[in-house]
Amino acid sequence: MSQVILARGGGFFFESFNQRDFAQATGLDVQFVQDNHSRSAKGVLRGLHYQIQHPQGKLVRVTQGEVFDVAVDLRRSSPNFGRWVGMVLSGENHRQLWVPSGFAHGFVVTSDTAEFLYKTTDYWYPEHERSLLWNDPTVAVQWPLNAAPHLAAKDAAGKTLDEAEVFG
Repeated sequence: MSQVILARGGGFFFESFNQRDFAQATGLDVQFVQDNHSRSAKGVLRGLHYQIQHPQGKLVRVTQGEVFDVAVDLRRSSPNFGRWVGMVLSGENHRQLWVPSGFAHGFVVTSDTAEFLYKTTDYWYPEHERSLLWNDPTVAVQWPLNAAPHLAAKDAAGKTLDEAEVFG
């Protein structure tokens, strides 16, 4: 899909998204409506977020630093309900993760700082946003943490999988 082209004298060019290549690689024909960019410090954990109405598919990547990125399947009808997948995304490895609608998403910053970008298939509706508890023992995400993470109030107050509103 994407490739990095190094320029003489320093610098690079990186095609971060190509609709045709994305559709060919995934079999998905999605339309992105919003781009988001955040910066966080080491040990900050964001998530696990989702929208119960207007669910968002997300294409996520890191442009600077490194994060451990996680997606949790919240589709009750899925054979993978409650299971998670995680991967390291960094400004150096240029990896991206597609998080389908119906999944909770979050990340923890493992470098000093990280800049995180994501494209979404629907707009943000704060009244529909929910948080799955980052350390729910049923989901049991294996976060690469040496100390307690720094959490926003909404993330600290997340619901367990048993309590959370989920998708059909």
